[in-house]
Amino acid sequence: MMKQMIISVMSKDRPGIISDITGAIYQLGGDVADLNQTVLCGYLTMILSASFDPEVTKEDLLASISHIKTSSKFEVSIKELDPDQEEEDIGPPEETYILTVQGPNKAGIVHGISLFCFNHNINIFDLATTLENDQYTMALQLDLKHCTSPLEKLQQKLEEYSQQSGLTIMMQHNDIFQVTNEVTLH
Repeated sequence: MMKQMIISVMSKDRPGIISDITGAIYQLGGDVADLNQTVLCGYLTMILSASFDPEVTKEDLLASISHIKTSSKFEVSIKELDPDQEEEDIGPPEETYILTVQGPNKAGIVHGISLFCFNHNINIFDLATTLENDQYTMALQLDLKHCTSPLEKLQQKLEEYSQQSGLTIMMQHNDIFQVTNEVTLH
């Protein structure tokens, strides 16, 4: 059985960081499964999951990464997953919803939306925000499996929150979101 690790890396951005980190994983015989990365304020942040042979340790991986020749220090955190973790705990839920939020920038937008989700027992699987020309945009991937409100009532509560906060808020099933936002290249 392969050993699963979650690796988090932060560093001053430069070309080649993803190649360096995935190269260190590859040298240990690791296989990258999922990877998310972004650059904020000139710093690259990356989180990825990889599987390794059972004899590879977190210390082996950290040593491999620390041997990368770079002018910027890598801040690395490694979490080894429990091999007994149930498969259902891994990955996005079957019934995924997308929540989009837009409005003029003001303090507390992320807190307000995340508190709304918490108060309705909604798990946020992914969240991305952008601020451009004083316009704030958020997109969230939600798991409603344990939501305390039926979908119709939740939509009504979101509409009320939208009116109170002055934000434009829309929630739709991931399948509908994908179809209506699909970009085709010819």
